[in-house]
Amino acid sequence: MKICVLSDIHFKYIQSSPDDKANARIVLSFLREAVGRYDLMVLNGDIFDLWYDWKYTIIKQYFPLLHRLAEIGEQGCKLVLISGNHDFWFNSFLRDYLRMEIHDDLYRLEADGKKMLFTHGDLHTVNDVRYKILRKVIRMKGVRWLFSMLHPDLALWLGHKLSRSSRLRKVSSKLKRKKASGLQDYAARQLSRKNFDIVVMGHSHYPILKELDGGIYANCGDWMRHHSYLEIIDGKPELKTYKIKETQA
Repeated sequence: MKICVLSDIHFKYIQSSPDDKANARIVLSFLREAVGRYDLMVLNGDIFDLWYDWKYTIIKQYFPLLHRLAEIGEQGCKLVLISGNHDFWFNSFLRDYLRMEIHDDLYRLEADGKKMLFTHGDLHTVNDVRYKILRKVIRMKGVRWLFSMLHPDLALWLGHKLSRSSRLRKVSSKLKRKKASGLQDYAARQLSRKNFDIVVMGHSHYPILKELDGGIYANCGDWMRHHSYLEIIDGKPELKTYKIKETQA
């Protein structure tokens, strides 16, 4: 089985900087080349910088990304989407029109003799109490209903401001590493208990492929800086970095 795992693309509906535009171009190039290549693509959280689909409305700026994913699905590749900390309010659009399988926190798979666990990882950071409280609040049905009542233009303006403020919040490199250590600790627990052979996460934006006691921990990294992804071919994981071809740059 040929599996591709992506996380933390953070595809923006407001591309306000040259880096935003460049990163969008790079990921769209990768997805174009991925058509027909894989049996399964796992989108492991924070693919969209913000997602919401209203009853009759979607965010038109995501059309290029949705089009590429639809092409991949049309060639027989199963698409699995796991919610992240930026994209979690999924209604019916992706299921109905892209035939995506949506999972709120984690996805389990057994293939090629390997038991695999995929999860974004935001639940497993350490020293991040403020976020975990916020996570519970913004996922409440009442909050989701209030957001749905806003005009889409106002809702997306507000979402952009909140998303941008979270990215601009100053966090030291030491604290980032400490928070990210919780992801590896969680993976180590799952592997040591023999629950899984491979645990794949995202969220930290640090690509990792590491053998631990009982199995392998992988982190896909991100597409804002590393342009990294994970391939699992016949049960063997390999971390890769995508470089756009000169003719496509």
